Parts: sequence; structure tokens; C-alpha cells
Amino acid sequence: MTALSFINIKSLFFDNRSIKQTIFKNTFWLGTGTAISKLFRFVLLVYTVRILGVTDYGKFSFAWSFISLFVIFQDFGLPLTVTRELSQNKEKEKEFPQILSLKIILSIITLALISIGLLFVTQDSATRKIIFILALFTITNGFLTIIYAFFQARQQMEHQAWLVILQSVVATIVGIGVLLKFPSVENLSYSYLFSGVVALIIASIFFNYKVAPLRISWGKGIWIRLLSISWPLAFTGLFGVLYSYTDSVMMGYWGMIKEVGWYNAADGITSTALLLMGFVSVSFYPVLSKFFAESKEKLQNALNNQLKIMIFLALPLVIGGIVLAPKIISFAYGAAFSPSILVFQILIITTGMIFLFAPYCDLLIASHQQKKIFYISAIGAAMNIIFNLIFIPWLSLYGAAIATLISTLIIFVLTLLSVKILTPISFFNLQLTKILISAILASSFMYFLIKLPLIYNLNVILVFVAGALVYFLAFFIFQIIIKRIKLILRRLFGASKSNLSGFIS
Repeated sequence: MTALSFINIKSLFFDNRSIKQTIFKNTFWLGTGTAISKLFRFVLLVYTVRILGVTDYGKFSFAWSFISLFVIFQDFGLPLTVTRELSQNKEKEKEFPQILSLKIILSIITLALISIGLLFVTQDSATRKIIFILALFTITNGFLTIIYAFFQARQQMEHQAWLVILQSVVATIVGIGVLLKFPSVENLSYSYLFSGVVALIIASIFFNYKVAPLRISWGKGIWIRLLSISWPLAFTGLFGVLYSYTDSVMMGYWGMIKEVGWYNAADGITSTALLLMGFVSVSFYPVLSKFFAESKEKLQNALNNQLKIMIFLALPLVIGGIVLAPKIISFAYGAAFSPSILVFQILIITTGMIFLFAPYCDLLIASHQQKKIFYISAIGAAMNIIFNLIFIPWLSLYGAAIATLISTLIIFVLTLLSVKILTPISFFNLQLTKILISAILASSFMYFLIKLPLIYNLNVILVFVAGALVYFLAFFIFQIIIKRIKLILRRLFGASKSNLSGFIS
């Protein structure tokens, strides 16, 4: 390899040269970071469930769910706000010391709220201790997210990727070591806290010496301005947390600890899939924010590209997940977690819907319509709580999954309506229709393949690989066929390339 080739490759993965190259670079790094991180996290999850068992894992999940109800007060929508503000105006980077000081204040308030909440949620001193340890871990993570927001604004996601990988590796190695030598929920919680502190120290040192000097500065005016922008996102996040975790908290409060363990075992796998959606959104969100201020055409094109990726990923994920659910749960957790199978099948449908409407949420936020997201999230959270109150006493953990599915569908519909009414962007077009048709046909081929006894009875990893290969191959074949049909139509009707491409795409 010549020196020039090496420089070009290095530039491709570490420099921001153009919009397309920057999106590719950021998606690559976030994808790599997410994939490696979630692989390690999934290994830790499997060890945790198998070693602690259903009941102790249920306690851990209950503690985590309870904390999650409060952590949004530390976040308060700042990461997305910081990313948007700094990506649209680089001069605002000088406000980062004031942002850090605001983060400290919000962290203290959050820790106080959690401490008060402990007095009411449980009387068990051991569970209270676990909750407090995990609360400290989430506080450290909160400071990491604000540093990541700075990297995202500069579209330097490679830094975030390495730090995410580092934290997950430390958490997994230390966590498995603790589980093997000193298995307990409390010790596992300490391992999480340790990994968070290590990652924050390294991130702070790197940021201070390679990006900008870290310092704290008090700035009431800047705080008020940021909070006035971020509060709709904060409460949107709160409603999202209520939507995601009230089912586990309700079941735990009603004494369904085993059910919490079964439910969160399934949810842990579907949440892993959602992180794939997350890194795509993180890669596109700064671009959407930038193009909103520049060009409607560029904004539409960026949204189309994000939706194409989401459609491409969502359909095989849902169909494959439903078919392979028994094998996935058995492979990951063993026969004791067979009640998780139906929960997984319901939640994987929910996951597919989230993939599809996430780009529209990003668009609304980039378009300064975060208050509409706030209202949508409020309705979704309220519906989720109501459905949980109805279905959990009747159907236990399956009722919680059904409640999540119905409330997600409501959010999906409301989001599409908001995009149609509030933005000048077309939320669906023939370009996306072509991708959707190809994905449906390719997923159908994949479905029939993995249902064959010869394939289905293989190891679940081999089945997954075979299904993915068939899906990818079939998808691109159908894309070629659609392009050929487009050429045939041109010849038949004698239309100009520009006119027909407008009709076809």
C-alpha cells in the first residue's frame, strides 16, 4: 500500500470531507462501537441471567427500572439540545463550561430525588443499596453523554465509539469476574459503577488535552436559555422512560419479581436491536439539523436515506425475530426462561415500529418541533400506564408487552400525522416504496428459508447467518429488477430521463 493510499483511507475514516463521506464515517464508527459494545453487553447479560437466576435478575431489573424513572431529570434533554445548538453554530462551543456546571446541578437534584423515592418504593435495605449504587453509575454516564453530544455536534463520532467500546469491555470483564467469584446483585452493581467511573476519567482526560480544556463556569443566562429549549425534550424523555419502565416497576411493586426477570430478559435482547437504530439516528440527526437551515431538498434527501436504512433493517428483524424467538431465548438463557418467548415476539414487533418512526422524530426535533414530540410522548406514556394497569393484573408479563405494543402504535400514528401537518417534507414517496417492496419480498424469502426444518434445526447463530445472507442477496436482486423495470418503462413510453425519474422515484 502506498503512502497516498494510506492517507486517503485514514482521511475517509477520520476526517469530515463531504456530507456523504461524513455520514458514512460517523455511521461506520457508531456502528462498530455499538456492535462491539452490545456484543460485550449481551455476553454480560447472559452471564448475569444464568448465574443470578430469575429472581435475583428480577431484583436487578426492578432496581434499574426504578432508577430510570428519575435519570431523565439529570439528562433534561441537554444532549440533543447541545448537539443541535453546537452543530448549527460553532461559536456556541465556548458555552460548554456553563453546560457542564448545569449538568452538575441537575445531577445533584436527580440523586436527591432518587434518595427520596427510595423511602417509598421498597423497605428492603439491600434493594435500596443496589438502587443507590446504580444511581451513581447513571450519574457518571450522564456526564459521558454530554461529552458525546459535543463530539456529535462536531461529527466526530469516532471518539465516542472508542469510549463506548472501552466502557463496555471494562463492564463485561469486571462484571463476569465478579459474578464468577462473588455472585450477588450488589457486587454486580459495583462493577457497573466501576466501569462508568473508568470511562468518565479517560473521556475527561482525552477531552481536556485533545479537544478543549475542561472547566466549569456558572452562567445563569445560558442555563435559562438551554433549559427553555430542552424542557420539551426532557419531558419527552420522561414520558419515554415512563413508557419503557413503568411495566417493570408495577410488576415489581406488585411482587411479580420472577415476571420482571422473564420480561426484562426478552426486553434486553430487543433493546440491543434498538441500539442499531440509535446509531443510525445519531449519524443522521446533525445532518438533518444542518439541512433544515439550508435546503428543503437536501433535508428531504437525508430523511429518505435514513428511512431507507430503517426499512431495510426493520422488516427482517421483525420476521426473523418472531420465527426464531424460541431458539434465541433458549440459546441465551436456557429452558427456565421459556415464558420470555411470547414477550420477545411481541416486543420485536414494537422494535420494528420504533425503527420506522425514529427518523420522523429526528426530523421534528431538527425542525424545532420538539414541543410536538413532547405532546406525542405524553399521550403515549399515559396510554401505556393505563394499558399496564388494565393488562398486567390480567395477563401478567404478557399484558405488559401488549400494553407496550399498543402504545407504540399510537405514538407511530401521531408522529406521522405531525410530520405531515407541521413540516414541508414528504413523509413517504415512491423511492421509499421501492425499498419497502424489496424488503418485503426479501424478508419473505428469508422466512421460508429459516422455516425449513433442515435450516431451523441448526444452531441459532448459523440460522441467523443463513437468513441474513438470503435476505441481503434477495433484497439487492429485487433492487436490480426494479431498476430494470424502470428502464423498460422509459423505452416503452419514450419519456425523458428527468420526467420519468420524477414519476418512478
